[in-house]
Amino acid sequence: MTSSKRRARIVKSLRVAGGVASVRELADRLQVSESTIRRDLTLLDRDGELIRTYGGAALSLRASSLRASTAATAEKAVGEEPFDVAASHDMAMKEAMAARAAELVADDSVVVLDIGTSTPLIARRLRGRPVTVITSNVAVLDELRDDDTVRLVMLGGVLRRNYQSMVGSLTETALRQISADLVFLSCTGVRASGHVVDDMAVETPIKQAMIEAADRVALVAAATKFPGTGSLRLCSLSDVDVLVTTAGADPQTLDICHQAGGTVIQA
Repeated sequence: MTSSKRRARIVKSLRVAGGVASVRELADRLQVSESTIRRDLTLLDRDGELIRTYGGAALSLRASSLRASTAATAEKAVGEEPFDVAASHDMAMKEAMAARAAELVADDSVVVLDIGTSTPLIARRLRGRPVTVITSNVAVLDELRDDDTVRLVMLGGVLRRNYQSMVGSLTETALRQISADLVFLSCTGVRASGHVVDDMAVETPIKQAMIEAADRVALVAAATKFPGTGSLRLCSLSDVDVLVTTAGADPQTLDICHQAGGTVIQA
């Protein structure tokens, strides 16, 4: 079973279970380890598919309505398993954003890649390129560890296993020594006010340090991140040079980026 299919079935299992389930229950249903389920729940939580809870997860109201609509459309269109169709569509959107984002990277440039599920896809498209990639994202390491052309710099710190990222004062100190051309930033929400927000206190100072270390900021945020969730302000759209998003993003919020002189790319 592919990881995208497994995550789609996790969301389906939550709906069947009334919206909530424990890690152990999900592991038993999908016949995988609890550690695998925890990693999947972490990624699904970041993407807004569900809400991570202590010992399990709950389906968000937004995800419930979105999945219901997607399921009905998919069943009418192709008669296939609706959650697999939705998961494939989500991955296709991320792949499209990653492809457009990678086009922003010039040869011989220094690029910082944030945590998240989209940045490893960007890293994949930088393979074989004469660039320097700096990251706290272990998934980016997995993509580039065997590439002899890319110069890969891993930031030190404490390993946050559930998010596969490095955090803490060592990570922040390392970032203060860095001067990069471009940072690809992730977030959990873009508010109508133009504030770019996140919901993880331990990651927020790392992201802010990445912004300070780079000459240009490229925010990678799908339409589902408008407004998304999060209460911790990372920056404003006026600080973003390029916004890479998907069709359906709130046009008024995109206008804030345009008015501030930023470029909007819709994958």
